[in-house]
Amino acid sequence: MKVVVTGAAGYIGGETLIKLVDAGHDVLAIDRVMPPGNLITVPCSWHTGDFASDLGLDAIKLFCPDAIIHCAGTSLVGPSVMNPEEYYNNNFVKTKILLDFLIANHQKNVRVIFSSSAATYGEPIMTPCQEEDPAIPISPYGESKLMVELMMKSYATAYSLDFVAFRYFNACGADSQGRHGQAPGATHIIARVLESIRDGKTFTLYGDSYSTPDGTCIRDYIHVEDLADAHVMAMNPAVPIGIFNLGTNQGFSNRDIINMAEKITGQRVDLEIGAIRAGDPAVLTASADRFNSLGWAPKFSLEHMVQHAWAWYTR
Repeated sequence: MKVVVTGAAGYIGGETLIKLVDAGHDVLAIDRVMPPGNLITVPCSWHTGDFASDLGLDAIKLFCPDAIIHCAGTSLVGPSVMNPEEYYNNNFVKTKILLDFLIANHQKNVRVIFSSSAATYGEPIMTPCQEEDPAIPISPYGESKLMVELMMKSYATAYSLDFVAFRYFNACGADSQGRHGQAPGATHIIARVLESIRDGKTFTLYGDSYSTPDGTCIRDYIHVEDLADAHVMAMNPAVPIGIFNLGTNQGFSNRDIINMAEKITGQRVDLEIGAIRAGDPAVLTASADRFNSLGWAPKFSLEHMVQHAWAWYTR
């Protein structure tokens, strides 16, 4: 198939790009920044620029894709509280420009696979979260992702837009063959812990007074390669239109992550306790039964996630 990947120079977009090429698809990669060195040799076409610009949209039109895997966006909860304009513009407004372009150019049959987020649930009414649960985000980031989901559902009804939206739970790890991983300075806890160990720096744990067994927040971690496999699978027309959780049905606390990092690296974490961040719920885990029923299942454990990330950061 002919596939566009937006945000292709990023963490999830880059791994998805690799998996698509592995599977033999013809890929147009789009990102505002040049690809990092590890992706330059991936055999695909590159467009450096904003996907929602005139040049970006023209590149998509000329490529005539069968599917668009839309990973581009701004993705941090805390900064979205301080700078919501960037999140509404980059995540919602630009996605609306893309979808309107597809409709206006009679490309509504292109399947759009959208990177949504578990942040759409906000403080969940129960865990693990199911797709039918209320979506009441508590950050502009989560709100911007939910706005796109609502738009896609209404466009499907009105214009027959073909879409799949994935609500990711915490993406982590690195390509199991060492070809791709997170950029330096990533904000996810596994990346931050491992970089602090590698660089001999103090790691700041954001909060130890949550209403959880060890006082630290609990998240559902999923390997980036499992996410990429889900994207490739979602191009199959047998996957129905809709919204799907992607997670492991299991939660690990921040303390669990620190303990696993110490086990994998054989080194102690120099730890300090910081304040709880605005917009962070205490517990957020997924029921991925809906997508599991279609034949997808995560392959990697937490130990694999930390092992692969550590190999990437010390390569």
